[in-house]
Amino acid sequence: MFEEAQYFAPVATRDDGSVVVELASGHPGFADTVYRNRRNAIAALALGHKPGEPIPHAEYTDEEHHVWALVMQELAVKHDKYAVREFIDAAVRLGLPTDRIPQLQEVSDLLKPITGFGYLPAAGLVPLREFYGVLADGLFHSTQYIRHHSVPFYTPEPDIVHEVIGHANTLASPRFAALYRLAGQAARRVETDEALEFVSKVFWFTLEFGVMREDGESKAYGAGILSSSGEIEEFRGMDIRPLDLKAMGSTPYDITKYQEVLFEAESFDHLEDVVGTFWDTCDDDSIARLAASR
Repeated sequence: MFEEAQYFAPVATRDDGSVVVELASGHPGFADTVYRNRRNAIAALALGHKPGEPIPHAEYTDEEHHVWALVMQELAVKHDKYAVREFIDAAVRLGLPTDRIPQLQEVSDLLKPITGFGYLPAAGLVPLREFYGVLADGLFHSTQYIRHHSVPFYTPEPDIVHEVIGHANTLASPRFAALYRLAGQAARRVETDEALEFVSKVFWFTLEFGVMREDGESKAYGAGILSSSGEIEEFRGMDIRPLDLKAMGSTPYDITKYQEVLFEAESFDHLEDVVGTFWDTCDDDSIARLAASR
């Protein structure tokens, strides 16, 4: 099981103060010393950030900018075909650079006048309650590193492609941004770990991997689908079920492969009515009753 912002690459600070990102042996960058050193340096930037200060500037290489440009070019074509109009319009409104990796502070500055959202840098693991809770304040935790250049269309853990191309474009929509805030308020409202997990799973199956009917077709709005050049081509062939709060809050998922079960809203209004209302009103007792219902 993997929850958003719980990364497979834990970050450790050694006794001498150095920061190390522990990559698994199967990670594309495991044997690349240069890449590992860059991951360590970028993680250290996030750990040194203090709330209220500008987000530290990450110096990216030409090779890393090239990865970004490749992915942006690939996804732009697929978004036109598979993404909901709300996402496409929001992406145009945000205007991310296509030829270079934007700085997180730059993305925040673009988002602020549109929906009030901004970014916080994350070195790695962010506690679940903190990750979701700050959404209520219009803040989103994001890594700053980019995937290994040998596999530009694959990453074993969320990188800046996912966090920005997926989430920032979505957050440039006032309607989507309102849902993010409601999810954050719900995460702060609930007290038990079980209720928090339920809230986070509903987020996973909607704002991460949600689909909706539009013009008679299944279109994607989840940031996880819209930031994956492979998954965006495959999602229509998955087991797509009607929007169901209990099912979403209790269905297990595995981030290491394409999502096999997806939940589809009938429209944006339907998503807001069902999921938005749930996040706006849920508490520990109502979630416990919902989870126990038949």
